[in-house]
Amino acid sequence: MNDRPAQPETFPLTPIGLIESDFPDKFGIPRQPGLAAAARASLVLVSPFDDPLAVRGLETFSHLWLTFIFHLSPQQVAPARWTPLVRPPRLGGNAKVGVFASRSTHRPNRLGLSLVELVEIDTTHGVRLKLRGADLVDGTPVLDIKPYLPWAEARPEARAGFAPEAPPNLAVSLSPEAEAVLSARPDGDELGELIRQVLAQDPRPAYRRTPEARVYGVRLRDLDVRFQALQAPAGHTTLRVVEIVPAAGRT
Repeated sequence: MNDRPAQPETFPLTPIGLIESDFPDKFGIPRQPGLAAAARASLVLVSPFDDPLAVRGLETFSHLWLTFIFHLSPQQVAPARWTPLVRPPRLGGNAKVGVFASRSTHRPNRLGLSLVELVEIDTTHGVRLKLRGADLVDGTPVLDIKPYLPWAEARPEARAGFAPEAPPNLAVSLSPEAEAVLSARPDGDELGELIRQVLAQDPRPAYRRTPEARVYGVRLRDLDVRFQALQAPAGHTTLRVVEIVPAAGRT
């Protein structure tokens, strides 16, 4: 006889805050935290969790774990789309592994976990945590914050499966027109570094790398950064920013 209580069908979860970040869209977001150190973000706590007492002592930690919701995942609209197999980009986007052997966004409960650097805590009006190296889309609901403990959580001897090391970076170049747009902005140097770091991760879909003529667009802050893939004689790929324009619908 099984005396264990029946599992509840759902667990209520309430976001404690929302992310404001450099990434208005999913496309182009680094696939892991810390890969684009120039990426800036803020976690703005919402009532009743915006009491400064709730973050007392947090300033003594340099990094935080954020538990969040993949709120733009397809399961939000169609939960039945969940499947046990996914196609990790690190395996070329064609080979399948179990969802629990991956960090895919297409998860049964859409829960994500991200390690970010804490830069500053602003309690002037509520609570705003300023972050660096975040891989979170603008508007992401955050469920919890926990400080990172390197002595407990850094395990350099651990096996990393099919992703034993960080992916190689591609070379990135900017056209003179793109450089001119950045030079006219007060945040041009910082934004240029962000563009290079994001594109170096090669945001193109791994299973659908198209010929050089294809122009891709990735939104960063208030801009649409348009780029192409160029093949060097030695077979190396360079991503070339051909144009930077204001993002549609944004000022």
